[in-house]
Amino acid sequence: MNIAVVGLSHKTAPVEVREKLSIPENNLEEAIAHIKTYPHIEEVAILSTCNRLEIYFVSSESEPGVVEITQFLSETSHLPLSQLRRHLFTLLHEDAMRHLMRVAAGLDSLVLGEGQILSQVKTMHKKSQKYKGIGRLLDRLLKQAISAGKRVRTETNIGTGAVSISSAAVELALTKADDLTRSRITIIGAGKMSQLLVKHLLAKGASNITIVNRSQKRSQDLAKQFSEADLTLRPLEDMMDAIKGSDLVFTSTGATEPILDKAKLEGQLPEHPLMLIDISVPLNINRDVKELEKVRVFNVDDLKAVVAQNTAQRHQMAQEAEILLEEEVEGFEVWRRSLETVPTINCLRKKVEGIREQELEKALSRLGVEFADKHQEVIEALTRGIVNKILHEPMVQLRSQQDIEARRQAMQSLQQLFNLETEEQFS
Repeated sequence: MNIAVVGLSHKTAPVEVREKLSIPENNLEEAIAHIKTYPHIEEVAILSTCNRLEIYFVSSESEPGVVEITQFLSETSHLPLSQLRRHLFTLLHEDAMRHLMRVAAGLDSLVLGEGQILSQVKTMHKKSQKYKGIGRLLDRLLKQAISAGKRVRTETNIGTGAVSISSAAVELALTKADDLTRSRITIIGAGKMSQLLVKHLLAKGASNITIVNRSQKRSQDLAKQFSEADLTLRPLEDMMDAIKGSDLVFTSTGATEPILDKAKLEGQLPEHPLMLIDISVPLNINRDVKELEKVRVFNVDDLKAVVAQNTAQRHQMAQEAEILLEEEVEGFEVWRRSLETVPTINCLRKKVEGIREQELEKALSRLGVEFADKHQEVIEALTRGIVNKILHEPMVQLRSQQDIEARRQAMQSLQQLFNLETEEQFS
């Protein structure tokens, strides 16, 4: 079985393409179920964030598996393969494992070392388990990637002072508006990104902040975390009124279609200039809004310059993290290669167990019915214990052998010595 990943990210595709491939959380189960119907896909996990869509999978054959995943992406995005392929990357085997660990550690993020991606990888693992997308290989790989991400944050300082997408958006607002203390600010959405927006805005001295959201309970939960800030909460129906009274608007919702466009904003704009910063993917703000006078619109791709200034000092820490991740990749690969021994071990155990049962039956018949009934449980436990102790050391040595050729020679020797007929080997 082969591990691979096909996807795209902020490094390979603009937001206009990424939003077409974004898979909302409530569509994940359907997407996983659909992908698992492909003949070459055994396991699948999907990571969909504002900056990337990556599909990790286990396939009996790498090339047909990649073709099937690419076809799925073309169908769901309604982009022709000729246009889509230029934005996709494909990584196989150790390269795919290494990439996932780098992602979990924040080394592949737009914001180097940002912590939110680790939480997103954890969610990918949970959702993939819940929707029965993953089996033994991806389950183990995702767990190791999460462990690697935690280790990088514990053993290096890459997370110290690391900015998030939300804080980069606030930094961008500062470069364009200079002073946020007098700005009237509206945040549309009340999720994790909005929570971080409020945190960073307050740190920059902003005080006039309104939260607009469909769910009032979620808005109230967010406001409780910043009780000292006295946030204004408004329902989604008041969105246009809130925007009209604002200098700066952030959008961060899970909507799959734009919630603001030129037609909706015309006639509703304030007399003063308005700045709109969209940190959602798919985009919350339609591109035609840029045609409006006195309106400046920015999205996640506009954050790159801000991020570059904040990440330069962390490149040395990233190099330290890469060394740690190589150890994690090697550890996973040792475990994966050990699966090669499973058919031989199972076959050997089955054969020895068959011999034990035959000899036990002969012995019990010679001991007589009365003795056998009275002591069969003890004698059976004795014979099982002997078999387990004899097999334990060879099995441990076989699994722990890191030299691939030496391990395969040992398996061949066992097969010849015990005349074993094993199933097809793991590859």
